[in-house]
Amino acid sequence: MPYLFAVTLLWAFSFSLIGVYLAGQVDAWFSVLIRIGLATIVFLPFLRLGKIPKKSILKLMLIGAIQLGLMYVFYYHSFLYLSVPEVLLFTVMTPIYITLLNDAFDRKLNLNFLITAVIATSGAIAIRYQTLDSNFVTGFLIVQVANLCFATGQVSYKRLLQDSDLDQKTVFGWFFIGALIVASLCYLAFGNPEKLPSTNLQWGVLIYLGIVASGLGYFAWNMGATKVNVGALAVMNNLLIPAGILVNLIIWNRDADILRLSLGAGIIMFALVLNQWLAKGNFRFNTAKQA
Repeated sequence: MPYLFAVTLLWAFSFSLIGVYLAGQVDAWFSVLIRIGLATIVFLPFLRLGKIPKKSILKLMLIGAIQLGLMYVFYYHSFLYLSVPEVLLFTVMTPIYITLLNDAFDRKLNLNFLITAVIATSGAIAIRYQTLDSNFVTGFLIVQVANLCFATGQVSYKRLLQDSDLDQKTVFGWFFIGALIVASLCYLAFGNPEKLPSTNLQWGVLIYLGIVASGLGYFAWNMGATKVNVGALAVMNNLLIPAGILVNLIIWNRDADILRLSLGAGIIMFALVLNQWLAKGNFRFNTAKQA
């Protein structure tokens, strides 16, 4: 748990750094490529070639490609449609995806989580119900795809490494290599070389995000994920939301409709409380299991 708390504090600043200094100014595909590339460099010296089963290497690369590569592709583009607080609030669905995916791996389905997901989605809509437009809907859906990628990676990494005797720092480079392959292909296909960083501040933000937030942050987060149960992991994913919004509003003083934001957040948090209550077996709307 200490790993997850530490990374939460670290990542609380990342949302605002991207939204304020990079989104719409620096090509999103380039930002993703540089961030993952720097993180990969951090862990390359720790790789121990020949001492890790090829099957494990392929799994780690696939997890990295999904959790980091694909997630960043969608995550960075969501800032083009949504404000920083909205992006943060809409990541609230990640814990529900984590529990659903874990149930899927265990070959069971709990419909309680689907009900709480619908409630949480209604809270997201409440934030912008008067100005609901195609950009908002697009942004919301993009964040959900990013959430699903992030959740898939966390659950898969936890299940792969939690009972393994592998030294995580010696294998985590493969995680970033998988993500780097995705980022490189995306930049080659869609990148705009005319929108590279133009100031030292933008380069500094990218370097910080790559080495510290991604390199050290994701290693610590995924290591922490292997040390807690799925319920705790799900809850910790949402601790970032209030921390990130608080940082954004206090330091950068971004305009936000506090009343509507509070209303939407209240509905979403109600969904989370309900989700945790139901997860403890206090009540079941309907549960179906498959062999």
